[in-house]
Amino acid sequence: MANFKNSDRSQAFLLPPDLRDWLPEDDLAHFVIAAAERVDLSLFKINDRGSGKAQYHPQMMLALLIYGYANGIFSSRRLERATYRDIGVRFVAANTHPDHDTIAAFRRDNQTAFERAFLQVLLMAKETGLLKVGTVSIDGTKIDAHASKIRSVRYDRAQVLREKLKADIAELTAKAEAADASDTPDPQALPAEIVRREALKSKLDAACERLEAQAKEEAERVAYEAKKAKYDAKRGRRGNPPVPPDDDAPPPPERQTNLTDPDSGLMRKSKHHEYRQAYNAQAVVCAEGTQLILSTEVSVTPSDQPTFVDTIQAMQTGIGLPTTVLADAGFASGPAVAAIEEMQIEALVAIAKTQPQRPYDFRPPPQTPKPERQILEPWRLKMKAKLETEDAKAKYKLRKQTLEPVFGIIKSVLKFRQFSLRGLQKVKSEWKLIALAYNCKRMAALKPD
Repeated sequence: MANFKNSDRSQAFLLPPDLRDWLPEDDLAHFVIAAAERVDLSLFKINDRGSGKAQYHPQMMLALLIYGYANGIFSSRRLERATYRDIGVRFVAANTHPDHDTIAAFRRDNQTAFERAFLQVLLMAKETGLLKVGTVSIDGTKIDAHASKIRSVRYDRAQVLREKLKADIAELTAKAEAADASDTPDPQALPAEIVRREALKSKLDAACERLEAQAKEEAERVAYEAKKAKYDAKRGRRGNPPVPPDDDAPPPPERQTNLTDPDSGLMRKSKHHEYRQAYNAQAVVCAEGTQLILSTEVSVTPSDQPTFVDTIQAMQTGIGLPTTVLADAGFASGPAVAAIEEMQIEALVAIAKTQPQRPYDFRPPPQTPKPERQILEPWRLKMKAKLETEDAKAKYKLRKQTLEPVFGIIKSVLKFRQFSLRGLQKVKSEWKLIALAYNCKRMAALKPD
């Protein structure tokens, strides 16, 4: 007769179970809890009055979010369910079960605590000798916004829709007033239809105002820079310096904005990829072997140049500035490189060149080959010559092998491909949280010297 192990699910525990006995000693949960407990309580948004129901401990909530993100659980509803079903999550949550609204509110309101926890993990790595801030790599990756690109509207189309909605609202209002005056009210819910159209019209009005404000700001900046350059080129008596003009020119008809998440933009990885509603999430990664994320930033433009200096400079108030920065051609900017070098940091930035046709490319060759790109700017020529030295080559080859695995783990292992929050500031907070979760996962796998 077959011999089976007992599998009686109705058998009660003789003694209360200890979740620590069910969790391996090297589980990530232990490291996450230790990191969260180092964050000062004063940095959390909590109810200091002591009124109302007892609130969940903020350090526990922080550990719960980090552990969830490190295991690919980003939804607040999924994280709530995991506090019942997942042993590791249940252990981190101390056998409590915060509801999804509480989790979502905590994630929205505690950006400062995420930043401090991010720094604390890096300081722990520095204290144990794992992290040496020397050579770093920087790059950006496009991550989908919590909005659909079909909710993007052009300025000219928004103007047409505003007029159509205005006419429809007037017509429905007249029908509603006629129904109110008659003895037999209209069974159709006309006021509800008016509300829906008015809500859409208000979104389009706000979208047009944003586009017009952006166009005015750009026009003033371009006009001022042109006048200033002309003024600076004069010699002798130059008169009064120029002032920015008050230009009310409308934005270009093709300028777009998104009604769901106005801060996001239509971006694509390259000309061979499709456009997506996304953010440009950037990260600075240690190239000394740890592959830890040392600094983060989020841009609303596809270009990496605008945030290059700020992302590196943010390290100064944290773990300190690096000695060398490795960047691809997307960061190539003369003023940015000069600003980096003024901070006594060596900048190695690739200089874009015309890409040759691959010998076995599936696409047919172009009928008119692209002319060879001419490099004329002095700083580019200087950088190109510097990158051809043996020392620079040895350093720069670390860039791809340190950055690409990090983004690959975040997108393919942690499954983080879309932000859950909307708005630039909230997206920055969530990107910091995912970087924190990645660092915890990486730190738990590294062994100190």
